Amino acid sequence: MRRPAVLVAVVLAALLAPGSGAPVHRRGLPPGPRNKLLLVSFDGFRWDYDQDVDTPHLDAMAREGVKARYMTPAFITLTSPCHFTLVTGKYVENHGVVHNMFYNTSSKVKLPYHATLGVQRWWDNGSLPIWITAQRQGLRTGSFFYPGGNVTYQGMAPTLSRKEGVLHDYGNESEWRANVDTVMAWLTREDLHLVTLYFGEPDSTGHRYGPESPQRKQMVAQVDRTVGYLRDSIERHNLSASLNLIITSDHGMRTVQKAASDLVELHKIPDFTFQDVEFELLDYGPNGMLLPKEGRLEQVLAALQHAHPRLHVYRKEDFPRAFRYAGHPRITPLLMYSDPGYVIHGRYSVQFNNGEHGFDNEDMDMKTIFRAVGPSFRAGLEAEPFESVHVYELMCQLLDIEPEANDGHPGVLRPLLRSGSTPSSWPPPVMGMLGVALLLAKAV
Repeated sequence: MRRPAVLVAVVLAALLAPGSGAPVHRRGLPPGPRNKLLLVSFDGFRWDYDQDVDTPHLDAMAREGVKARYMTPAFITLTSPCHFTLVTGKYVENHGVVHNMFYNTSSKVKLPYHATLGVQRWWDNGSLPIWITAQRQGLRTGSFFYPGGNVTYQGMAPTLSRKEGVLHDYGNESEWRANVDTVMAWLTREDLHLVTLYFGEPDSTGHRYGPESPQRKQMVAQVDRTVGYLRDSIERHNLSASLNLIITSDHGMRTVQKAASDLVELHKIPDFTFQDVEFELLDYGPNGMLLPKEGRLEQVLAALQHAHPRLHVYRKEDFPRAFRYAGHPRITPLLMYSDPGYVIHGRYSVQFNNGEHGFDNEDMDMKTIFRAVGPSFRAGLEAEPFESVHVYELMCQLLDIEPEANDGHPGVLRPLLRSGSTPSSWPPPVMGMLGVALLLAKAV
């Protein structure tokens, strides 16, 4: 065997060796204080919402930092699953927060979104979010309204946290500024290293009035003013040189087909009856789960699978693998989704939103934003689209912490960073090793 072939074999052996995908502890950053990180999520901010509204502050972030053309969220494109992907780097089937609602197929308990935020066993399901990983490595963290940020994980909670109330007014701009002030105090007086901050808009407005409505445009302008207030606050608190700021979202928003002649209504499908179903999770946008009664699965599947051209029904094991969703024990034996723009009506036609999400994450209306600025980020860079699953690895690099095992890749978003802002490491990332192997193979 000639020498290049030997090198190829060595590299490939390293790739295939057990543990070769294990996280690498990233040390060796330039000396000095560690930079802090603020992750801000504006729920339901679609990737193109800045194109029909004047957004000078988001535009300034793009000029002075990094802007992605768009970011692809995880499927299922709901608030809790997508937010948990951002802080764990895992696809939904691997972190287990598979819905906005807690549910138990045995007890038939179903809890709404706000109640689910406080159910520890729903979130603490084996995956450690970045708050806990950072604290285990000596940092202090905080979560302000961020989904999953106010419970404990393996006995540990974020250093500081706030949880929104069930009747919380998502659109109160004065409260938004007060929340920013609190977060600034956390980063300065409380010396937190990582804070996640959540705003429930423009999602709520998009649901109520639709993504093309003037009300949504007004809310995007409010978001932009808040970004300006936030960046001014960072400057006033002398954090500009030591704080990296990421502004993103969980998913986009799409106009609901409310007047269509072909609505997806399960209660109107002739061969289907809810008497064959033990448990259902329906009437929550374009997705549904069913647990058929014993011995009725094939009957229910046959009744629904080809009953409507806009409804797609699968056995759990046959659900499209590209979604990275169905492989978790919490998923029921039958699950379904509808075409973009169509929601699934269960026992009654009760959904009245003008805007909705939860659709296929490849639908452009589900794509969302990513902006970043700070001492570690390059300036004036427009990045190609990427998946949200990679943001976790980026945040770990920014905080110089060793990540948990995850589905992201440390090399995907590294080009967003200035040279020298993250340490080099060996072995190189898997894609880098593959590249070396391919180059060497050409010499054989």
